[in-house]
Amino acid sequence: MKESLEYLASLEGEPEEAERQMEIEQRMQNLCWTVSGDYSLRLKLDTRAFARSKYAALYDAVKQGAFAKFFSKEELGMYLVKKLYFGAKEQELLQLSQLCVDCAVLRRITGERKGVEELRKKAFLDVLDQDFHRMTASFLGQVKISLMKEAVYGQEAMTDRIRRVVDRLQELHGAEDTLEVLRCLDELYNQLVDRHFEEKYGPLETVLAVTMEDLKEFNWKDFLEEELYEEDMDRYLEQLTQAASTLQERDSQETRTRAKSRVVLVDEEAAAKMYSYIELNYGRSYLNEREQRRRNGLLCRGAHADCQLYFTDGILENMVRKNYQSEYARRAKEVNLRIYGNHFRVARRNIEQLSDALRRSLQARSEREVVSMDYGAIVPARLWKVGRSRDTRLFQKEIRKNSTDFAVYVLIDASGSQRNRQSLVAIQGFMLSEALSNVGIPHMVAGFCTFWDYTVMRRFRDYEEGREANRRIFEFHASSNNRDGLAIRTAAWSLSQREEENKILIVLSDGRPNDQIVNRPNSRNPASYCGEYAVRDTALEVRRVRSQGISVLGVFAGEEQDLQAERRIFGKDFAYIRNIMNFSHVVGLYLQKQLDET
Repeated sequence: MKESLEYLASLEGEPEEAERQMEIEQRMQNLCWTVSGDYSLRLKLDTRAFARSKYAALYDAVKQGAFAKFFSKEELGMYLVKKLYFGAKEQELLQLSQLCVDCAVLRRITGERKGVEELRKKAFLDVLDQDFHRMTASFLGQVKISLMKEAVYGQEAMTDRIRRVVDRLQELHGAEDTLEVLRCLDELYNQLVDRHFEEKYGPLETVLAVTMEDLKEFNWKDFLEEELYEEDMDRYLEQLTQAASTLQERDSQETRTRAKSRVVLVDEEAAAKMYSYIELNYGRSYLNEREQRRRNGLLCRGAHADCQLYFTDGILENMVRKNYQSEYARRAKEVNLRIYGNHFRVARRNIEQLSDALRRSLQARSEREVVSMDYGAIVPARLWKVGRSRDTRLFQKEIRKNSTDFAVYVLIDASGSQRNRQSLVAIQGFMLSEALSNVGIPHMVAGFCTFWDYTVMRRFRDYEEGREANRRIFEFHASSNNRDGLAIRTAAWSLSQREEENKILIVLSDGRPNDQIVNRPNSRNPASYCGEYAVRDTALEVRRVRSQGISVLGVFAGEEQDLQAERRIFGKDFAYIRNIMNFSHVVGLYLQKQLDET
């Protein structure tokens, strides 16, 4: 298994994607077959999950093999189909089945293969990093978080209700047969999801008594993915069985495309809880309630009419209480600082080069220029012109531009799509802030992401703070979605409040505005913020900001397939950073241009 893991990890740089996927699938199959001991085992493995987390994908393969060896995947699949036949909720049922499968196979497989326990911990860490916010939105997701955190960190504090569920799941460590697993799964579903299920349809025995004739008469097309509408119940059974042992969130794999355009409807009670959740996981706001309402009224209009803004200095600065998110933020900062240390010389050279370029431009602006005028200080040598010439320029005036008449706002996309280059983005932001501090240009650095209907503006440093504040940029970490148009509008409004005549907005993004909107009752703008709609809105916002006299530069560090969208958003003032060593040169040229032309 260790050899399989190392080999799969080495495939990430292969150029031929199709061949790479085939190799990954073959290795995952071999791993599953090795664990199960049955090379005739029919498998359904999702190689796409490997791109998100190789550890989670490999652990899923191990679980499939282990469950097939010690229990019956066919019995589990048939139970799921029969439960759905009675109207059970598919998503919740699958969430519980994933937890039950994991607990049922754990003790047996770790007893045979010691390396599985470490693989499981790494898989859990990846899922916690990637799907934490999505899981917190439901009670079953919170159970999953608690179970994984206890496996990784040891004894975990949790509510009594969650503790009872986790304890019941952990009883499956000693499960002897598949029926014991099904009994636990059915019991938890009836307790947590549908308390009236047994009253309406009967106990587990009634569910298991459903015949194949009954199932064949049921319309399974209502449950199939769109691309599987022509498939039959057997295909759906196979799909359910695979999903029952999948660790990563299902809609991030099989229904990712549809999830991007999904609109979530919430009632007022759920909406009322959002603020406390945002406060808990992003830190307290540095604005009072009145000022927050004022800014929302000013900025959350048009395409963003149902949105809200949240201004914070981050969870590490204004923590409500220590939780997983604060621990994640702390670890992200440590990783960013370590990566910066590895690139220290390159980064310092970039900072020096960018500082020198800015310093030269500012010095040129500060040079004294004496011009002849018809007022100012009299020049005695020109008095002979009086009465002899129409030239009235007998005076001279010294003109010097204000070298510090600039304000800069650095806006950083902090959405989950930036996670793979999180440390690189943090270093870029830090280098830019250091250079601006070196030449005395007031600037603000902030990150933005969107969770539910809140666009969180995370302030790393304010305009007038000293360079010691720049280190807070290493607290940058990526999560959730991104509503670029609203964030750019907010940053531009901040610049408009400054007295400086010349204002520059620099946006570090990946060209992929995408927000799964949460609609309240009677919402004014039900459209989902993604794709063409989001790109067009962001591009219009950039042009509106420029029309206000604010210069806007887009710095792109994303994937090449998103380049076209980035160009549409930022037009000619757009920089593609392929290598961190080019950062100072590219950004420096733009800033010099702005300094020289104004």
